[in-house]
Amino acid sequence: MNNNKRKIRVLVVDDSIVFRETLARQIAQDPLIEVVAKASDPYMARDKILEFEPDVMTLDVEMPRMSGIEFLKRLIPQYPIPVVVVSAVSQSVFDALNAGAVDFVTKPDPLGERGVEAFVSELIVKIKIASTAKVATQKGNAITASSNQGTGLVKQNSIIAIGASTGGTEAIERVLKGFPVNMPGTVIVQHMPPVFTALFAARLNNSCAVEVKEAKTGDLVLPGRVLIAPGDYHMRIKKANNYYIVECFHGEKVNGHCPAVDILFHSVAEHVGKNAIGVILTGMGNDGASGLLALRKSGAITLGQDERSSIVYGMPKVAFNIGAVQEQISLDFISRKIYTLVGSRR
Repeated sequence: MNNNKRKIRVLVVDDSIVFRETLARQIAQDPLIEVVAKASDPYMARDKILEFEPDVMTLDVEMPRMSGIEFLKRLIPQYPIPVVVVSAVSQSVFDALNAGAVDFVTKPDPLGERGVEAFVSELIVKIKIASTAKVATQKGNAITASSNQGTGLVKQNSIIAIGASTGGTEAIERVLKGFPVNMPGTVIVQHMPPVFTALFAARLNNSCAVEVKEAKTGDLVLPGRVLIAPGDYHMRIKKANNYYIVECFHGEKVNGHCPAVDILFHSVAEHVGKNAIGVILTGMGNDGASGLLALRKSGAITLGQDERSSIVYGMPKVAFNIGAVQEQISLDFISRKIYTLVGSRR
């Protein structure tokens, strides 16, 4: 980033004075960040927003007087400010994202491997990304699975591959809720830390017609099943007799990420080719672009989320600019488009 740019104005909200002051002091050491205000609860935070007009807010989920999630539900429709949630490991993170938060980081565990320094570094990166994000003040109308009911079986060797980052949890949920049970096997990389990928998969499994699970090595890619790459593991497709299976493995970060979308997409291009549909969704950076281009060159159909519906139009933009995306489409219609394409290939 250009050092001549105006600093990102941040409001820090946390009920712990020690954590709040430490966090504010640490992130303010970055030359591109200015902590303009601090608040101990949502009511004070609301006043600080009006007074200081911050660019980004960091928000604790568990707070007195009003939870962070309830605050988000009330705040975002009136003041669409990008919010990075700071939370312990729990499903409440996804409730916060559903309520309008852009991203999250987990609080450091004093007894764990991940210390304060790593936590602060991750938070600074996500504050910078959030400062470029568009905040959706209202949800679109996702196509439901009942709208996509069809007849006939999907080809055994068809695969849908999806990649996403910032804003991707909500985007993926809206796409999958439009999938009926007879959709082709689907493999997904969402940039997300360990533990959360299993929670995310379980949450989706409870709300979608298709089966959704965190992937493990040897899992079959089957119609009606969605496999999500586990945090800290790359995932790739392999051919096993007449089936496709996934392999999950530790490896160096690719494009700054593990799991990386490019690892998955390149493997699908190699082993599935023209029988695949590749989809790149909202996210910062360039992960997935080269893999999606390889998919297109292999004969697969490739889709990219459009700028208007993307929280962060980074990954889809890079993929589009290098010619990897055959068609850009609004998030509201991606599941229907995929279903139409699947039907045309039977």
